Amino acid sequence: MDDRYDVVIIGSGLGGLLCGAILGKNGYRVAVLEKNAQIGGCLQSYTRDGGVFDTGVHYIGGLAEGQTLHKIFSYVGLMQHLKLKRLDRDGFDVIQIGDVRNEFPYAQSYELFVEMLARSFPHERAGIESYCEKIRSVCSRFPLYNLINGDFMDKVDMLDSNARETIDSCVSDPLLRDVLAGNNCLYAGVAGKTPFYIHALILNSYIESAWHCEGGGMQIATLLGEVIEAAGGTIFRRAEVSKIIVANGEASRVLTKDNREFAGKWFISDLHPVITIALAQTDVFRKAYIHRISGFENTCGAFIMNVVFHESAFPFRNHNIYYYSKPEHIWNGIDYEPDQWPNHYALFLTEGKDGFARSASIMCYMRYSECRPWAETFNTGSRPGARGDDYEAFKEEKASKLFDFLGQQYPGFRALVKAYHTLTPLTYRDHTGTPEGSLYGILRDYREPLRTFIPARTKIPNLFLTGQNLNLHGVLGVSVSAIVTCGELLGNDFLLDEIRNS
Repeated sequence: MDDRYDVVIIGSGLGGLLCGAILGKNGYRVAVLEKNAQIGGCLQSYTRDGGVFDTGVHYIGGLAEGQTLHKIFSYVGLMQHLKLKRLDRDGFDVIQIGDVRNEFPYAQSYELFVEMLARSFPHERAGIESYCEKIRSVCSRFPLYNLINGDFMDKVDMLDSNARETIDSCVSDPLLRDVLAGNNCLYAGVAGKTPFYIHALILNSYIESAWHCEGGGMQIATLLGEVIEAAGGTIFRRAEVSKIIVANGEASRVLTKDNREFAGKWFISDLHPVITIALAQTDVFRKAYIHRISGFENTCGAFIMNVVFHESAFPFRNHNIYYYSKPEHIWNGIDYEPDQWPNHYALFLTEGKDGFARSASIMCYMRYSECRPWAETFNTGSRPGARGDDYEAFKEEKASKLFDFLGQQYPGFRALVKAYHTLTPLTYRDHTGTPEGSLYGILRDYREPLRTFIPARTKIPNLFLTGQNLNLHGVLGVSVSAIVTCGELLGNDFLLDEIRNS
């Protein structure tokens, strides 16, 4: 058994690492346990064929001075070391729909956001302003996103508004309604379920400011790891937890698959709540609670094609592109027929030389059911395993379809590509531990907002949760969740004062 730690953190995604950095900064001796050889979860990035690819964090919002994420990252000593490039202020995202040749930009700052869209929809300027005001109103009701302590009841009446219906209530032009929902892939929105607050909190951070991590988002994980170790903490790689030992109603230690034990005073799980409960194997969790958590629907997974371009082949654009072949695919792209896939994509470019792109990541929804024939396989760098020739053929067929689809907007696209490789929901399941390779964890439903509310504190008094399933996914959402979790140990008022004054 290793020495007893103040806090043992299971999982090294952003939530786990940020908790480790915050608690280490405040004098706690921390151990972070990561099942893979590389830390970071969805922060991971890697190099292949000369291109640098992010697994999940393609761009970040809210990092300008004075904004929420800037303050959080400054508090743990990250901001001065991050290598960032700001996306185009007059259009960090560009929406394209069907045969409409116009490009509809999302600009940074609310004033410019309204101005840029009003150029295409001058008759809807008042509606666009109303839409922006609703976003800002919702965001102001979530105190922690403004680094202010507050009561859950402060926002409860904001949880039961539907995203699509709220957007439609602001503007009447059908095309503009679709445009305002155009980066739906950021939260895997579903027309009859997704709450407006999810849409608002995600989009607001990018309207405030939108950034690309030069060299990949892995730098965030690396820097947080250095902060943890500088504070006396330890990160254990290839340390997959197999069980949380519970005695007399409290967690006492965790056991890894290679039979190491880590004892602690407190424990934090950065894993999905369903996985955490399974690891605990205790009757402290009531059957009704387990049944509720296990019954949550998760957001859809994704098929990613990462490509490296020939030199000077594809022009670089300092924004992201969201394309839908038909308007209905914006809200219903998850409900595709396999023979009609793909019907949309999100395109994220990486800058090369002389105004051309070096590489790109292209993302489309993919349901886990398509990968079910290989569900029993597992493959990571630390635990390699083959899925078989039929799986490789499946991925190649999907890549070919996606190349053809891209070729409709960019004729000859495939010939511009020097090398490519693909990722499926199985890849994300194995590398990040998310059930069925879900993009953003639990799917929220505006009709039952409290049902999917998961507090950081569990029925085991010294076991806490963190990560994208608590409040909101994304870098800002997970960072706020880490503050919620650390606030259970440090006190919310103290921690928020420290961050605001850092």
